[in-house]
Order: sequence, then structure tokens, then C-alpha cells
Amino acid sequence: MDIQVIGVRDLPLIRKGDDLPALICEKVAFEDGDILAVASSVYSKAKGFTRDLSAITPGADAVRIAAKTKEDPRFVQAVLDSSTDILLEHPFILSELPSGHIGVRAGVDHSNVEDGRIIILPPDPMAAAAEVRDAIRRITGKNVRVIVTDTCGRAFRRGQTGIAIGWAGMTAIDDYRGDTDLFGHVLEITEEAVVDEVAAFANFVMGESHQGVPAVVFRNCRAWNGHDNVYFMPEEDIIRTALKGNKKD
Repeated sequence: MDIQVIGVRDLPLIRKGDDLPALICEKVAFEDGDILAVASSVYSKAKGFTRDLSAITPGADAVRIAAKTKEDPRFVQAVLDSSTDILLEHPFILSELPSGHIGVRAGVDHSNVEDGRIIILPPDPMAAAAEVRDAIRRITGKNVRVIVTDTCGRAFRRGQTGIAIGWAGMTAIDDYRGDTDLFGHVLEITEEAVVDEVAAFANFVMGESHQGVPAVVFRNCRAWNGHDNVYFMPEEDIIRTALKGNKKD
């Protein structure tokens, strides 16, 4: 399997109201089966999922947490507004979003946006991926798989990597359970998070600063079978349990 990786370059700075799928289709001749990875930041900018810090009034919890994290209380309030649960308040805010994603500061970001503004993650990343996929099919007639990515830290390891927060046209997990290895051993626990692997490489191509590559196309990726249960249930998640336990102490 020889995979071609194509960075989508020379897109304009995305603003609210821009037709992001159409702009991407102007730069890429899609083929059936392609995987398009799109940075959540440009999708959010096109849809207007941004906020002006000057319009945010921090509440008591935001002021209290900001005193610990040394951040702008208005920024912290935006994080709290985007979160359904706070797992950790200090040294950074770790929170759960309505989509089930758990990330630092709820993915709220003030990079690659004008001063005084912040970008919010798409409230429904799965619907966002499906919307982009449907638009590309309508414009080009091609059956393309889509991943909406975000940058996230990792437990026990330094550095950020890209992850998938929304996807359409494929399952998140390639489920190998019941298959056999090279020696005929039955695989019992192997579940490969393929969408995260693709998102991580897309993030490498996109870069984290001024590269200006907000979307990446992967061509000739195989299909796979699996499921979408990428998030642990609360009762399965030992890290969540430990963090919540420490929070109560």
C-alpha cells in the first residue's frame, strides 16, 4: 500500500461565511476513497465558532481557576462554557466536551486568529465531518472520507499530536479482535485507532505555526472494518476515575 499525502496549500485566510469545502475542492482533484483531514480551527472560523474576549464576562469559578493557571479569566470562562465536566483545574484545565472529547482547555485556542478573539471547537464534530463529506460529494461527485482534527497533548508523554474529533465515511477503530497474527494466534484485544493515526500525520503536514496548510488529503488508504467507540465509558476510564478522585480530596 503506497499512500500519497497531499497538503492543501494556497487557501485564503478563512473567515466566517466562507464555503470551506468549495475552497478545498478548487485546490484538489479528489478521487473516490480519498481521506481529507481538516483542521478544526478553519472549520470553526468558517462557521463563526469564535468569540471576542471583550464580550465575555468571567464568573466566580473562572476567576478562581484563572488565579491558579495565570490565564485571562475571560479565556477561562470560554473554556468553562465549552465544557460539560472539569477533570483538572491546575496546572492546566482538562475538560470534557459535549462530543465526549477530553482535552486541555476544551480545545479553546487563541492562535491563528486575530488578537482579542478565540476559536471554539465545533460543537458537533461528527456532524461537521459529515457536512464536509456531503459537500464534497455534491461538488465533485466523489466519495471521500473526512476527518476533523485537533491538536492534543498525551498522558505520560511530552509534545502535542493531531487527533480526530470527528469523522465520516469510515469507522474510528479498525477492530482486529478475532483475527489472527502471522503465527495463527487469535487477537483478543487489538483495536487500532486509525482515524487518530491519520490525524497525527495530517498534523505533521499542517504544522503548528505559520505553515498555512489547514487540510491534507491521503490517497490510496485501504478500507477497514470496526466501530466508532473511540471514547472509554466513564466506568472504564481509570485515568478519569483517578483525576476525579484526586479532585475530591
